[in-house]
Amino acid sequence: AKKKPTKKQKTTTIQVDSRLLCKMDTHKNTATVGTRPLSEEEARKIDAYWRAANYLAVGQIYLLNNPLLDQPLAAQHVKARLLGHWGTTPGLNFVYAHLNRVIKKNDLNMIFICGPGHGGPAMVANTYLEGTYSELYPSVSQDKTGLAKLFKQFSFPGGIPSHAAPEVPGSIHEGGELGYAVSHAYGAAFDNPDLIVACVVGDGEAETGPLAASWHSNKFLNPCRDGAVLPILHLNGYKIANPSVLARIPHAELDNLFVGYGYKPYWIEGDDPKVLHQCMAATLDVVIAEIKDIQTKARTQGCSQRPQWPIIILRTPKGWTGPKVVDGKKVEDYWRAHQVPIPEVHNNPEHLKMLEGWLKSYHPNELFDANGQLIPELQHLAPCGNRRMGANPHANGGILMKDLRMPDFRDYAVEVKKGVTESEATAVLGKFLRDTLKLNESTHNFRVMGPDETASNRLQSVFEATKRAWMAETLPEDDSLAADGRVMEILSEHTIEGWLEGYLLTGRHGFFSCYEAFIHLVDSMFNQHSKWLKTTRNIPWRRPIPSLNYLLTSHVWRQDHNGFSHQDPGFLDHVINKKSEIIRIYLPPDTNTLLCTVDHCLRSKHYVNVIVAGKQPALQFMDMDSAVKECTKGIGIWGWASNDQGAEPDVVMACCGDVPTLETLAAVDLLRKNFPMLRIRVVNVIDLMKLQSPSEHPHGLSDKDFDSLFTTNKPIMFCFHGYPWLIHRVTYRRTNHKNLHVRGYKEEGTTTTPFDMCVLNQIDRFNLANDVVDRVPNLPGAAHFKEMLKDKLVEHKQYISAVGQDMPEIVNWKWPF
Repeated sequence: AKKKPTKKQKTTTIQVDSRLLCKMDTHKNTATVGTRPLSEEEARKIDAYWRAANYLAVGQIYLLNNPLLDQPLAAQHVKARLLGHWGTTPGLNFVYAHLNRVIKKNDLNMIFICGPGHGGPAMVANTYLEGTYSELYPSVSQDKTGLAKLFKQFSFPGGIPSHAAPEVPGSIHEGGELGYAVSHAYGAAFDNPDLIVACVVGDGEAETGPLAASWHSNKFLNPCRDGAVLPILHLNGYKIANPSVLARIPHAELDNLFVGYGYKPYWIEGDDPKVLHQCMAATLDVVIAEIKDIQTKARTQGCSQRPQWPIIILRTPKGWTGPKVVDGKKVEDYWRAHQVPIPEVHNNPEHLKMLEGWLKSYHPNELFDANGQLIPELQHLAPCGNRRMGANPHANGGILMKDLRMPDFRDYAVEVKKGVTESEATAVLGKFLRDTLKLNESTHNFRVMGPDETASNRLQSVFEATKRAWMAETLPEDDSLAADGRVMEILSEHTIEGWLEGYLLTGRHGFFSCYEAFIHLVDSMFNQHSKWLKTTRNIPWRRPIPSLNYLLTSHVWRQDHNGFSHQDPGFLDHVINKKSEIIRIYLPPDTNTLLCTVDHCLRSKHYVNVIVAGKQPALQFMDMDSAVKECTKGIGIWGWASNDQGAEPDVVMACCGDVPTLETLAAVDLLRKNFPMLRIRVVNVIDLMKLQSPSEHPHGLSDKDFDSLFTTNKPIMFCFHGYPWLIHRVTYRRTNHKNLHVRGYKEEGTTTTPFDMCVLNQIDRFNLANDVVDRVPNLPGAAHFKEMLKDKLVEHKQYISAVGQDMPEIVNWKWPF
């Protein structure tokens, strides 16, 4: 174990397999370096570049004008509201400057993921210094005027956010919410063999559960066909107001943690820039050479075993180079450096003077010429063209996107006798996805992902085209595992979501299937991705990317065997909160409508598509021609199930979802046989957003069309897959809302039979038929009919309690008309 440095003497080490590349005594300012890659001139220049980035970062947080301090700093030069995060920024600037060097030296194709996304000042500063920012935002020019605008716009009304937001060139990861940097990085690297993704992970983010699981992504990265991820764990010791866990455990323990994860740690520690520039340069030279060696051997000799990929552990002070003490309290190398180190600048002359001294400590007059442009010798340190990390097209994936080659979904059609034929919808979909994988085998731009549920969700046909990606140990009895597999499975919904988002953001396509109840694990990740899509729609230089496609199956109405813990359709309620130009929700009732829906979603761009469909054998309702029409409309009258032709209906029976559709039709059967004079209109909803007003969603029906389907004054019995209040929410402005009665999941569940799940939540045929009788007046014999329904519900309970399965008349029901 490494000895703890004394207070009087700090050591800086890079340790590689017990071999020291560098050991520095910063107290004596002497060094013994195993390899010194930078000449004094190179070290001077890279330090100057770093100082320039630090100066720009501080300027963004504080300055309203006077960008180069041509005048003595006065209160009117400082923003009224000081917002931003300084603590992580100098470390990010340090890493970025050194990555520029190895990119130029090795002609690398590299992008940068800023895990500590609140270090947005660093991302903006570096993309400005390399020139990308001004190319995309010409008004933020490379001069004093541009500098002033760069500073003012940061965290300012009408300006830009404080994170590595979509507005920042080169960003595919905002980092506002922590935990996803590593999974995004690996998603970007999959199927990008020439790409290296440099991923900085803050020590605060490293405490999150999703981040902890994502370290295992190295067991899925194939050096033959994928790119590389270079994780850089940045330990600056503190979060907002507390120490970080990984910064406070022994060196050997942290080293062993990452060796256990399968990485090869390279350590860099200290606070002396002169020392650390040499150490960082030496380390990057070694790890880049290692990455290239791993890839070369794999691509010439084959992927016989999982490599030990390098990771850099960089320990530098929080708020490095900033004020050490403010008002007698420690700031640098402490949590107080996290955000704005010097507060109350307007009302405190001493703080204003301290800020001016801090800014001048970077010697901006040495870095920028009289016009405010970075001096030429520093401009030349940045890579050129698309090798700049801010300009790399992989970070604007729509530029590189290729449309999927897709089979004709009609070729997989199920021959249907309405309400009689049975089929497993997702099993048929699996064949369609299998052939989509085959057609895109050469372009390597499509993957199927899920948390260990591909076969459980009946998509097992995909294994006829490919296998599960797997670089860990294999045993002879293992099934469908291969280094070049294109099905991604890990029992971490967060990691799967992160992989898929990284894959989509870099211009490829994917499909995520999941148990409906457990998709909630990625609620917040979906939320962040939706915000990204919404924002990028209004950024002209951002190109549309493939849609994020979810299939939610093993759903609430067929989780009778797993019980209450597996029964939750509430993801739809969460999704519908997002902007209408981004989200789409589809509930196809059978196989052919599912095929048509998935084909549409895989071809779409820049949406989040949520598809809900069961995996169990179920009755079919639509032949393929009818399915195409119904999916195109999104909502429509099922004339073959209705008997109101030529007249106004007495009741509208609407359904949305496969099981609600089945129960609605069975209820219609009961009603038509017992009340032949009752005019019933059956309306099926596939596109849930059709129910909203067109002023709220572009798919919404006009009021006139909605009234045409649902009438303006007749009772509506709506049987819905999810929570019933969601239907009330999306239809509250409609004319006939007062007559709308919705049945859906009301949080009643257990381990029971499939039909009993319907009964518990009153979406079953008997309760639905009873609802109609209660709301349509003057039906002859209504009282006797209601008694019969009550008797059926009693019989049902008695039968399942005795036999353990549903009554034959329920299991064997078919559409009779």
